[in-house]
Amino acid sequence: MALIPRGVRFRVEPLEPSVRGYVCENYGRPFTLPDLGPIGANGLANPRDFLAPVAAYEDVERPVEVVNKFCGNLWAATYDHSPLDVVAWHGTHVPYVYDLRRFNVLGTISYDHPDPSIFTVLTSPSDTPGLAGVDFVVFAPRWLVGEDTFRPPYFHRNVMSEYMGLIEGAYDAKTGGAGGFVPGGGSLHNMMSAHGPDHETFERASAAELAPHRLDDGLAFMFETRWPVTATRQALEADHLQGRYDDVWQGLERHFRP
Repeated sequence: MALIPRGVRFRVEPLEPSVRGYVCENYGRPFTLPDLGPIGANGLANPRDFLAPVAAYEDVERPVEVVNKFCGNLWAATYDHSPLDVVAWHGTHVPYVYDLRRFNVLGTISYDHPDPSIFTVLTSPSDTPGLAGVDFVVFAPRWLVGEDTFRPPYFHRNVMSEYMGLIEGAYDAKTGGAGGFVPGGGSLHNMMSAHGPDHETFERASAAELAPHRLDDGLAFMFETRWPVTATRQALEADHLQGRYDDVWQGLERHFRP
């Protein structure tokens, strides 16, 4: 992942003819590492693994188009030189990159499924404890060990909205259903919307032997925010939009025994 602070001019040079990715624009407080509390000094995303660039300026005098986003609109202007001519900077307002596979995953080794907050890489705190402007969460390769515990995420409703994406492989709670959940895809569950594993995942996890299990074939992430998320017209009318999304929960039976 790459984080670019406000006001930083940058240029993207793809190494391949076509590239795909996910973008989150933070309108709140700057991203920071979450407080570790009783975890202590080490765990989750360690500061030493974030890499900041060294100066690599260019001195180019030719027309260069610069695009800025301002008040929700994109504006373009042509400069007579490259704005990437800064040879040094002072302070910590710099872009950086982080390898998500360096994330030090923590989880349960006794019982119960931990809250997704245990997978937080970066957070943009708000004025209300427990509600972030944005949390960036990664579900990296890890061991599942808990005893007498349903391993995938339980069925729940959130006070925050969840947008989930899949970078590669498969996600353990979205493996079945019409169309499945494929790399490059995304799902949106707005605040107070009930959701959980699909029917196929539920049946398989309910019957699985509770032995240590390694999840190493997928890399998923989540943007979690206190704000409701609305979809653009382009997204709602996309050809690849999964129709009848709630069909993945059809057939679930009651298992409660009073």
